[in-house]
Amino acid sequence: MKNPEGTINDILGRGVLAEFLPSKKEFKDALMSGKKLRFYMGFDPTAKSLHLGHAQGLLILEDFRKLGHEVIFLIGDFTGMIGDPSDKSSARVKQTPEQVRENFALWKDQVKSIVDFDNKNNPFQIKYNSEWLGKLNFAEVLELASNFTVQQMLERDMFEKRMKEERPIYIHEFMYPLMQGYDSVAMDVDVELCGTDQIFNALAGRTLMQKLKNKNKLVIATKLIADEKTGMLMSKSNGTGVFLNLDPNGLFGAIMSQPDGMLRPLFLGCTRINLKEIEELMSLENPRDAKLKLAHEIVRMFHGLEEAEKAKNYFIRTISNKEMPSEVAEISVQKDEIKLVEFIVQAGFAKSNGEARRKIEQSGVEVNEKKESNWQRMLTKEDDGSVVKVGKFSFAKIKFAK
Repeated sequence: MKNPEGTINDILGRGVLAEFLPSKKEFKDALMSGKKLRFYMGFDPTAKSLHLGHAQGLLILEDFRKLGHEVIFLIGDFTGMIGDPSDKSSARVKQTPEQVRENFALWKDQVKSIVDFDNKNNPFQIKYNSEWLGKLNFAEVLELASNFTVQQMLERDMFEKRMKEERPIYIHEFMYPLMQGYDSVAMDVDVELCGTDQIFNALAGRTLMQKLKNKNKLVIATKLIADEKTGMLMSKSNGTGVFLNLDPNGLFGAIMSQPDGMLRPLFLGCTRINLKEIEELMSLENPRDAKLKLAHEIVRMFHGLEEAEKAKNYFIRTISNKEMPSEVAEISVQKDEIKLVEFIVQAGFAKSNGEARRKIEQSGVEVNEKKESNWQRMLTKEDDGSVVKVGKFSFAKIKFAK
């Protein structure tokens, strides 16, 4: 085992790890002991893409893997069909097994550049909790449930809130912390990494490990990525979500769109630039210069240096200098006319006609550099070769079949 104290201090001192249970000292002592520890972090595949918040946790796991520890990327394919009630004011819609498999299919490809799945000696492991949770019978579930009380479950903030608002709490939601806790037992882990919003669930695992294996599992929790000026969390609903399925130009642009208060949290959590350089970047007179460095570094990590350079140049030309990109993807249309909303969906710039309509109504769509406000507009062969721009970064040229 590698246990260089300097490297360990760098990981612990970066400021991304916010909670250590039972204590930071106990965790550091375990790291310095020379023992190979088994870490894991769980993800429920309830969306088609991971985001930078997930990347933050995976990068920390990779740091510990490089030190020689065993790390597990746990896919909650079983728990994902139930839905974690953490920070939810209402029950989450259940996922079908098909949806879970669909969502996970793209994840490995999205993060393969930041974690080493193929290392011959100590690969970044993938496990699925359906392997053990799907095999438990009802008697075994009842036995596990006997380790907790209803009062303990009701201590969760989101359940308290729902009770005050007279919103329903379903029995299966009580089972979620129990199942996540059993993940630790089934994998016999030493350390669980989670976000601060998952500490309750992680401690359920600590309880089960103590009772069933007489073992003290450590829990370490990362800060959620939040604007250090406003406290607003990075999320799609806040307009600040940055998803890993974006192409290089889209990823670069999404990072450049982040508020200045997101700069330091993203530098710390989603890059491995050292602390001294981060502080130098944060002290630059124009935050845009630091943001360009941040966007370039994150795109480099996920797509490589060449793509990062192209994305930076594309951003400066297209967004800063308001020039049309030199290369615009052509979208072929096999009929004589098409609704603008349908074309936007076909180009991949919206998931539905309704979403495309909202983008038009919110003045987010241009045709040949002119704002388009009519969501009912038809594109005909007279529009052949026209360029449709959606948002700041997405361009497509319409090409009608002859």
